[in-house]
Amino acid sequence: MHDRKALDLAWITLLRAPALGAATVRTALTQCPDVVALTRHSRHRLRALGIGEAAANHIAQPPEAQIQRDQRWLTAAGARLLPCTDAGYPAQLGALPDAPLALFVLGDSALLARAQVAIVGSRQPTAAGRRIATQVAQQLCAAGLAITSGLARGIDAAAHEAALACNGRTIAVCGTGLDQCYPTENQPLFERICEHGAVVSEFPPGTEPRPHHFPRRNRIISGLARGVAVIEAAAGSGSLITARRALEQGREVFAVPGSPLNPLAAGCLALIREGAHLVRDATDILSEISISIEGNTNADQPVTTWAQPLVPAHVLDKDYEMLLDALGFEPASIDDLVDRTGLAAGSVASMMLILELDGRVESRPGALYNRVS
Repeated sequence: MHDRKALDLAWITLLRAPALGAATVRTALTQCPDVVALTRHSRHRLRALGIGEAAANHIAQPPEAQIQRDQRWLTAAGARLLPCTDAGYPAQLGALPDAPLALFVLGDSALLARAQVAIVGSRQPTAAGRRIATQVAQQLCAAGLAITSGLARGIDAAAHEAALACNGRTIAVCGTGLDQCYPTENQPLFERICEHGAVVSEFPPGTEPRPHHFPRRNRIISGLARGVAVIEAAAGSGSLITARRALEQGREVFAVPGSPLNPLAAGCLALIREGAHLVRDATDILSEISISIEGNTNADQPVTTWAQPLVPAHVLDKDYEMLLDALGFEPASIDDLVDRTGLAAGSVASMMLILELDGRVESRPGALYNRVS
């Protein structure tokens, strides 16, 4: 038996090897199950096990400084390296043909085995989208589920925050090494998740954010979860990649509908058209994954629905009511509202500012406004 340090060093050596795929390593391990012994083989023996020349050269003569640096980071950060051969590796993820060879984990690695639902969506959501993400995440936490997402701006961050706010558990899957946080503005959230949940990556420390890393990250998000819920996703959104990976993996896919005039609803409507489950609240998700929230003693928040009306702060006069009715729930410009209401442009701009301060509308990119439900 090898100690943890020897195992970590062996796995880091494999993970750092150039052009060495997980499938090749798994095949080699069927012939040499001892990973430490595998990394001590000669180049000739490694090539006989199906390992390419560049990777064999790396394993036979590893860059000691880099390997030792990675191992010191693991120790200093209190991180765990969880290889696919470890009993603690999440079984649901491990069953996938393209499962990561190993996971770097900060926080509670045992949480990866817990039943999870992924919540993903727009990086520039509406206030209503954030509210939906918050309520769905808290309802799912009340049912004992963990919330998995990608630590991105917008819906991802809202879902993580909501889980933490109700003392639930959340898992963040990153597209970088865990010695850094991307985006950097989410560093405080990253640290809180490390303390009260788990932060995960297949990338070794020092790995910078690169566009091709995030689709790889997305397969882990969906692979860990029983289902993926998409809240506000435009056509071409990265969230749709996660949803489609979930379908390929045999996971349930859920989507919150929206107006066909709202660009942020386009992706969700496309998913529903393709067979995703339409979501009105978390009970639609729970019914599909056979988990009931009734009588759950772990519930920290009452189960509510975003369809519940809000009590207005005050009654609006008829011009403001007309303006809100004209706005509806799709993004619109000042010019659109002038055309719809007949009010002067200056009056509309002034009234929209007051409605925004009152929390009834929000400004959107492109000089557009969106009504807050």
